[in-house]
Amino acid sequence: MVLKTLNVLGPLHGYGIAKRILLKLEQEGSIASEWGSSENNRRARFYRLTRSGHKQLRAESENWETTTTIIARFFAAKREDLT
Repeated sequence: MVLKTLNVLGPLHGYGIAKRILLKLEQEGSIASEWGSSENNRRARFYRLTRSGHKQLRAESENWETTTTIIARFFAAKREDLT
């Protein structure tokens, strides 16, 4: 997401990148936010995963696990071919 954000918007500082990514996640329904007080009593925005966000995270985690398993098997097979 960071790379895509910079590609589309050009150079940004860290806060700008984070703000843009959080806005996108909120717009797509993956996270929700509300205003509250931080540890030092400053007004702050707090974010949480929505039901949709939990579902998306599970799907992406499963996809990542599948991908890494395939890659690991590929490299293991290549090593066996060399011996």
